[in-house]
Amino acid sequence: MKRFLLTCVACLFAVQVWAQGSNTTVKIIVPFTPGTGMDTIARTVQPRLAEKLGLPVVVQNMPGASGNIGAEFVAKSAADGNTILMGANTMLMASQLYKTTSYNPVKDFAPVSMGAYGTLMLVAHPSTGIKTVKDLVAISRAKPGFITFGSPGVGTPHHMAMELFKLETKAFMLHVPYRGTAGYTQDLLAGELMVGFLPIHVAQGFVKSGKLNALAVGSPKRHPVAADVPTFLELGYKEIDVDLWYAFFVPVKTPAATVNKLSSDFASILQQQAVKDIFSRAGLDASHSTPEELGAIVAKDYPRWGRVIQLKGIVAE
Repeated sequence: MKRFLLTCVACLFAVQVWAQGSNTTVKIIVPFTPGTGMDTIARTVQPRLAEKLGLPVVVQNMPGASGNIGAEFVAKSAADGNTILMGANTMLMASQLYKTTSYNPVKDFAPVSMGAYGTLMLVAHPSTGIKTVKDLVAISRAKPGFITFGSPGVGTPHHMAMELFKLETKAFMLHVPYRGTAGYTQDLLAGELMVGFLPIHVAQGFVKSGKLNALAVGSPKRHPVAADVPTFLELGYKEIDVDLWYAFFVPVKTPAATVNKLSSDFASILQQQAVKDIFSRAGLDASHSTPEELGAIVAKDYPRWGRVIQLKGIVAE
């Protein structure tokens, strides 16, 4: 009861802080272009958060440098709860791919809440004869460099997921980076590329039609969209957890009361069935967390991706 009362007082304090400025506008910064997964999340949350706060909320797209420009803007913004970053695990990668990055995603942000997950599926073109992860590992070891895999670009989640896979399986494959998802997916379907990662909601349609073979999913548990496809964990690879995640952050010195108020609001919003339905149509699974839970994920993933980047010598294009 005492903890509950303290939480209520903290939330009331946070509301009072916002209420002090009647002209306050809360901004959700999306560090990528409109139409992306994180943009969908932000724009779905936007009107619902405005209702919760009793303040106008706007979404501002600030793309560039693989998300670093938008992230840096939020990191340097006033720590008053009025500037929120719609972040993702990609910022843990991008911040270590660029030598000139001026922010640290662990030290410069206060975690607020998870927003959604997006699962990646490892697939192979049927012409390769690769039907299982075991097949892929065997061929890549027997013929180093023979297997080609693609991605929408250097440092993208698709690329980083495969580099982690290569590290954990001691496989050697040739990376073919593209400039965007369309060309990469097209060549994977045409057999110009042999294997690659795709979002599960995209991949499964091609798997059902026989255009691609499903090998494994990068989530800790099987996904309901492809319940017959095993996880890497089931196959004995404990470190290949390559789910995409999207989450909300604020500048690091934002008062705890404000962070907790936002986290509580996001939790309420993300549990709404209408929100879950919108996310699902975009290939996303709505998910919320406490600030502490999100902080633990960031603290774990940042060095994990840093290790992959360092060992593979990956640099931004």
